[in-house]
Amino acid sequence: MTSKTDDNPPPYEDALHHPKYVNDPRNPQHGSSLPPPPSYSPSPGPPGYWAQEGVYPPAGMWAAPGHSPSGDMDDFLSSQWESTSIRHAFIRKVYLILTAQLAVTFSVVAVFTFVEPVKMFVIRYPGFYWASLVVYFVVYCILVCCKEPRRRFPWNIVLLGVFTIALSYMTGTISSYYETTAVFIAIGVTAVVCIAVTIFCFQTKVDFTSCGGFLCIASILLMIIGIVTAIVLSFQYVPWLHMLYAGIGAIIYTLFLVYNTQLLIGNRELAISPEEYIYGALSLYIDIVHIFLFILQVSGAATE
Repeated sequence: MTSKTDDNPPPYEDALHHPKYVNDPRNPQHGSSLPPPPSYSPSPGPPGYWAQEGVYPPAGMWAAPGHSPSGDMDDFLSSQWESTSIRHAFIRKVYLILTAQLAVTFSVVAVFTFVEPVKMFVIRYPGFYWASLVVYFVVYCILVCCKEPRRRFPWNIVLLGVFTIALSYMTGTISSYYETTAVFIAIGVTAVVCIAVTIFCFQTKVDFTSCGGFLCIASILLMIIGIVTAIVLSFQYVPWLHMLYAGIGAIIYTLFLVYNTQLLIGNRELAISPEEYIYGALSLYIDIVHIFLFILQVSGAATE
């Protein structure tokens, strides 16, 4: 991961025609099927996050512009424009789906926070939380591990909708245990973090897509820290220890948000295929919700 003096990111055309990995023998050839995106396995509460490096389809290989045997300039410019327009349409579709997901999630959080009977119901009957966790995990595995359901309409939308409802219920249930002030603080800080990350990813030349291995190690360390913290807090609640763990988790998930956003943009070393709009929305959605949950733990411990 290196940074250059120019603050503007490389144009899509440069990334499409001169990828860094063009000589990598692992790259798929024309006509071959794209490899599936990586998977990560979240756990209840502060979920763990797993990433596998190097399994995304390389940027530009899905369109292969600039490899026309005729060498005709008009064909070159036409394919160049087509590739850029496809990527832009893909980004718009992902953010449209993501907006709908976040609207559902934070609407559920608002209901579980402000409507007292609903708040007391979800606290009194935790079995619904564990049921939603099972649905969340099963649908997540289907979307990440199975290419056909993830790409086939309308099943991909149906599965993503079920996943969104399940995670929204889990998020709302967790939020119901915190004061309204802590929830408001968490929502505000999460919004600021997401906007800052998006602006950073579209403006910087720093490439986070080559840091999948580091993020995988960070997620493992976060899981270990979470287990140790849970054991310690089960004997005696230590607010600063809880806040420290939640702060580390928020930072790690922010790095994952940067990573997945740059995969979405597509002008870095690695990129996600435009066919994977469901996976793109799923990745960003999980990152944002988990950032919110970690920040909620920090603000909740601070306001106690």
